[in-house]
Amino acid sequence: MHRRFRGRIAVTALTVLAGAGTLSACGDDGDGGSGAPGQLRLGYFPNITHATALVGIDQGIFAKHLGTAPKTASFNAGPAAVEALFSGAVDATFVGPNPSINAWSKSHGKAIKIISGAASGGVSLIVKPGINGVRDLRGKKIATPQLGNTQDVAIRYWLKQNGLTANKDGSGDVKVMPQENATTLQAFAQGAIDGAWVPEPFASRLIQESKGKKLLDEKTLWPGGKFVITNLIVKQEYLKKHPDQVRKLLEAVVEATDSINSDRAGAEKSVNDQLTKLSGKPLEQGVLDAAFKQIEFTTDPVASSLIQGARHAEEIGLLEKTELDGIYELGPLNGVLKAGGKAQVSDR
Repeated sequence: MHRRFRGRIAVTALTVLAGAGTLSACGDDGDGGSGAPGQLRLGYFPNITHATALVGIDQGIFAKHLGTAPKTASFNAGPAAVEALFSGAVDATFVGPNPSINAWSKSHGKAIKIISGAASGGVSLIVKPGINGVRDLRGKKIATPQLGNTQDVAIRYWLKQNGLTANKDGSGDVKVMPQENATTLQAFAQGAIDGAWVPEPFASRLIQESKGKKLLDEKTLWPGGKFVITNLIVKQEYLKKHPDQVRKLLEAVVEATDSINSDRAGAEKSVNDQLTKLSGKPLEQGVLDAAFKQIEFTTDPVASSLIQGARHAEEIGLLEKTELDGIYELGPLNGVLKAGGKAQVSDR
C-alpha cells in the first residue's frame, strides 16, 4: 500500500468488453483536449460485490444514461484499480473503501472523490474443517485478494484485536498471503492454504466447491451489520471538467441499484452473464443464490464504516495518519436521489 504509485496500469485480468474500445494510459480524461467528455472509462471487479457495475453494463443502463457504453476494465483488487486511475487509464472505478482511502492519502486529497456507495457486506473468512476459532489460526496460511486491499486490512486488524500477529512480510502468528482470488480458489482446493478472507462470490465458492466452512461473517464485526464493501470513486479532474457526465453516471448507478433490488433473478442472470464473459465459465446457481443473500446493494456509502476502516489501517501500519474531511462528494448523488423521490445519503 505504501509503494509509490507508478505511471502504469497495475491490472490483473485487465478486460475490455466487446465494443468498449481500448483503454488509454496517457493520463488525460479522454476528451482529446476539446473539453468534450468523450467515452467514460470505468473500472470494476469480477465480484458479486460489484453487481452494480455488472448489471449496469449487461442491461445497458450505463449506455442509456451516458449516451454510449463506457470503456471498461476489470481488476482483481483495489490497489490495482487505484493505480489505473492514477495513471489516467480510467476516469472512475468501483472499488473498496481502503484503496479509496489510500488514494486520498497518497494524493493529499487531490486525486479522487467518493461519489456513491454500491454495496454493504458480502465478505467472510472461510477455512478448512477443523479450524473452529481464531486461536486455531496460529501457524496457518490465510489468503486475501491483495496487500492493503479492504479484506487484507480487515483480517490483519481482526487478528491483532485477537492477540495474533500477521506481518506484511508474511511472518507472524498467521501467514497472510495476498494473491488473486482465482489463485485462492485453486490453492484452497489443493490444500496449499488453510483459509481466505474474501468477498463474494469467492467465499461461497470456497464453501460449495471445496467444502470450506464459514468461520466469520465480517458483518458481525460492524454496528447493525453494515459496512461498505464497494463504493464509486472518480478522478477529481474529471468531476470538475465533466459534472454532467458524472451526474449521468450516478443516474445509471441509482437505476442499476434499483434493478438489482427489484428483480433479483434478473440481476443474478446479468451478473453471471458478465462473469462468464470475463472468466469463460458461469457460476453455479447455488453460488449465485448464496452470494446475493450476503450483500445489501445500496447507494449509501456507509461513511462511518469507511472512517473506522481508516483507523484500522493506521493501527496495523498499512496507512499513515490520514485526515478524511472532503473525501466524499455526495452532492451530485443526492441531487439524483432527490429528483427520484429517494432518501438522501450522508458523508458521516
